[in-house]
Amino acid sequence: MKNYQNEIKNEHEGRRTRTIKNNTIVLKKQSVSSNQPPGTRNQEPAYGFTLLEVMVSVAIMSIVLVSVYKLHSQSLTMNMEARFYTQAPMLAQSRLTEIETNPDVGMNNDSGVFGENFPGYSWRVVVDDVDIEALGEISSDLKKIDVTVSYNENEFVYNLRTYRLITDE
Repeated sequence: MKNYQNEIKNEHEGRRTRTIKNNTIVLKKQSVSSNQPPGTRNQEPAYGFTLLEVMVSVAIMSIVLVSVYKLHSQSLTMNMEARFYTQAPMLAQSRLTEIETNPDVGMNNDSGVFGENFPGYSWRVVVDDVDIEALGEISSDLKKIDVTVSYNENEFVYNLRTYRLITDE
């Protein structure tokens, strides 16, 4: 029988040592690179990342994450603004309709909130007389009505101004 103990076999990928102990073959790869510093030829090559590579990757990731966070925050603000400018004209028109159709509310200056259906929304109504000499006696019945809808304590504000001819009939 051949003695396989410490048999060295050269291959194109490196030098291997094959040892047979207790009917088990153990292969151990040895480095054959000649450009390694002296004293390191039998050491395993170091795998992994250097500290500089890790620091650069963390810096790049932090810049990207800050940009993504800023874009997300901006899109939330734009969404809230779009929602306000969609709902505010409807709410102002409904308040104006309530003023015109409800005689108990009348043409008085008033303010309030829209209730649980629209939390954070508030309204204010200002009614003024309009004096235009060219209209003559009719101008005493002409009213300027300003309806202001605001959200989150005037974070967003929508104004609706209209003129109505109110007769005492």
